Amino acid sequence: MTNPFAPPLTAPDQLLPQLRDQGFAVLDAASVAALAGITLEQLHAWDSDWNDLPPDLYLKDGGRYRRRRHACFVARGDQVTQAPHRAHWQPVEYNALHGGMQRWFEPVLAHTAGQPAWQQLMAWLARVTAGLKGDDGHGAAGQATTPWYLEAHQFRIDTTDGIGRPTPEGAHRDGVDLVAVFLVGRQDIKGGETRVFEAAGPNGQRFTLTEPWSLLLLDDGRMIHESTPIQPTAAQGHRDTLVVTCRAGGFQGDGVEAQST
Repeated sequence: MTNPFAPPLTAPDQLLPQLRDQGFAVLDAASVAALAGITLEQLHAWDSDWNDLPPDLYLKDGGRYRRRRHACFVARGDQVTQAPHRAHWQPVEYNALHGGMQRWFEPVLAHTAGQPAWQQLMAWLARVTAGLKGDDGHGAAGQATTPWYLEAHQFRIDTTDGIGRPTPEGAHRDGVDLVAVFLVGRQDIKGGETRVFEAAGPNGQRFTLTEPWSLLLLDDGRMIHESTPIQPTAAQGHRDTLVVTCRAGGFQGDGVEAQST
C-alpha cells in the first residue's frame, strides 16, 4: 500500500536541534540503534513479546482492541533501575477518558526489561530528555545526580472489533517532558496515521510510521499528538508500538490520592 505522507526523517546529528526548534523529530531504525548504542538485531529480538500482551481491561469505550504491558524505570546518567511495579496514573487534564484512575497493567516481561540493551535504550531516552531540557544530569563533581522517571508501555492495537483506536482519548499531551513512540510493526492494516501539532500555535504535520523500530520523539510541553484509527486489510490486522515517557521530578501519581474508578 502506498504511503502518501512519509515521515520527515531527522539526521542523527540534528536530533536535539530539531527537537528544540520544531518540538518533534522522527528517526529511522538505523539511527535509533546507532544513537542508543545497540543493534537492529537487539531491537528486533523483542518483536515476539508483542504476541504475549494481556488485554487492556480499562477501556471506557467498551472496546477489545488494545493489549498492553507496563513498567517503570529511574535513570541517573547511564544507570537505569527498574522501579517496583506500580499503577499507571494520569490526571484528567491530560487524559479526559482514562485520567484520575489507577490502572494496574501486567508488567513488561522480566527477560525483556532486564536485558542490557533495554537498559541502554531507556538510558539513551533519558539523555535525550536531559539534552532537550538543558540539564546534563551531573553535579559539579561529575556524578550523576538528576533522576529521570520513565514509563514504558507495550501496546498492540488490533482490529478485533473491525476498528482499533491507538489514541481513544483523542489528540492529547501526556504531562511529561518527552514522549517516545516506537513503531514496532504493522500487519494487514490501513490507517494509523500520526498527527502532531503545536499546543500553542498553528503548525502541524501528518505522516505514517511504517518502518519497524522507527521512532517519533515529542517535546510534550509543546506538542499535541494522536494516531488515527486502524482498519483491517485482511481478516484481522494489528499495530504494535512501544511508548516511553520521560519525566523529571517523579512518576505521575506520586503524592496523589489517585482514584481507582
